[in-house]
Amino acid sequence: MDRNKIAVALGGGAARGWAHIGVLKALTAYGLVPKVIAGTSIGAIVGGCYAAGKLDELEAFVTRLTPRSMLRFLDLDISSGGLLSGTKLSQTLDTELDGIEIENLEQTFVAVATEIGSGREIWLTKGPIVSAIRASYALPGLFRPVQINGRWLMDGAFVNPVPVAVCRAMEASLVIAVNLHHGGISRTALTPMEATSLDASGIELPVAEPPKRRRIPLLRNLRHQVFGKGNGENAPGITRVLLEAFNVTQDRIARARLAGDPPDIIITPRLSEMGLFDFHKSKPAIAEGYEATMRQLDEIEQTATALTV
Repeated sequence: MDRNKIAVALGGGAARGWAHIGVLKALTAYGLVPKVIAGTSIGAIVGGCYAAGKLDELEAFVTRLTPRSMLRFLDLDISSGGLLSGTKLSQTLDTELDGIEIENLEQTFVAVATEIGSGREIWLTKGPIVSAIRASYALPGLFRPVQINGRWLMDGAFVNPVPVAVCRAMEASLVIAVNLHHGGISRTALTPMEATSLDASGIELPVAEPPKRRRIPLLRNLRHQVFGKGNGENAPGITRVLLEAFNVTQDRIARARLAGDPPDIIITPRLSEMGLFDFHKSKPAIAEGYEATMRQLDEIEQTATALTV
């Protein structure tokens, strides 16, 4: 085996995916440079930028994000097949990655997507890197799907949340997987509960008296419904519902696939306190990705050596 043919499988996980930046920085700093990068969803964004030599630019961009600046990327367009058209995010990626073809990269890069209708797992290994990345993160209901070669594609995490199998297919000597769901989802699938009374909008009624409603301006109310809180003080908005539902599905699929095809090393950053939509909290995520890798550095070195004996 070629000890230098290290592969990383970068999993999906929305905002928690900024931890991938820290993981890649730690591996590179200690000479463990991946020759194969497979990414799903946010993993495809970070992995693609790394393979294109743009990881520093990505880090500089995400560390400048604030809750207010995030609003610029929320280009509402319900006629597009999702709540957001994704045009502004795509334009941002184009600024750094326009004209870069996957097959011309020095490292092997694969973005994983899901074909709408057939449910096939699609490995994007050639063509414009921005198109491949966009297809991989096209979360249904949130971003519009992407059409490539006549196929409509959506987020790859529906079929392969942590793409270890891709790395195996590329004949890597050492496969390092990054799973962003550690501690975030309960491992107990069943929790008995007693139902309570609800109002017409689905909010739990208090025992003593019905809830008091505040009048909210129409546009502000729409913003709350889509991007923030829904009806009631703590009710989740549409984006949070979509992301959380996707997160549960992704976690269940990831567990099954990792059990059937385990990597040589699995890095699990501790990010359970970070919300899936907290894209502006990149600094702690990057730091935890770096620290999580450092905690396993000896194991990575030992495993790499053992595989070449």
